[in-house]
Amino acid sequence: MSQSLRFLHFDCSEDSAGLASFEAMASVGAAQWPALQAEVATVLDWAHHGFAGVRGPLDDDGDWDYDLHASLETVATLELDYDPAARRLVSHALADGMPRYTLTLTLGGTPGFAQALRERFDLGAD
Repeated sequence: MSQSLRFLHFDCSEDSAGLASFEAMASVGAAQWPALQAEVATVLDWAHHGFAGVRGPLDDDGDWDYDLHASLETVATLELDYDPAARRLVSHALADGMPRYTLTLTLGGTPGFAQALRERFDLGAD
């Protein structure tokens, strides 16, 4: 059964041996953070259970592996205006910053893993 992803939009690259790397980055506010975490957990749960026992570096004969990172920033909206006398932009923060979460997920795998990932999450061929 195929499932589309809401937050993760993967770019895929393949080497000459057919090994694939899927990279996604998502940046969300606090309200969407739990949903993004759930989506990542869904992908990793599928990989761990569908390819159990074969996770590891591809150079060491693993079928798949992943790299996951996140950061939290405070983002403030800026009011911008052009000052014609000074011939430059002038900016002022409008309010205290809001939290912004940025997450990156990279999945690497063999041709079989890559095809299964594409089918399961409706990624299509790149």
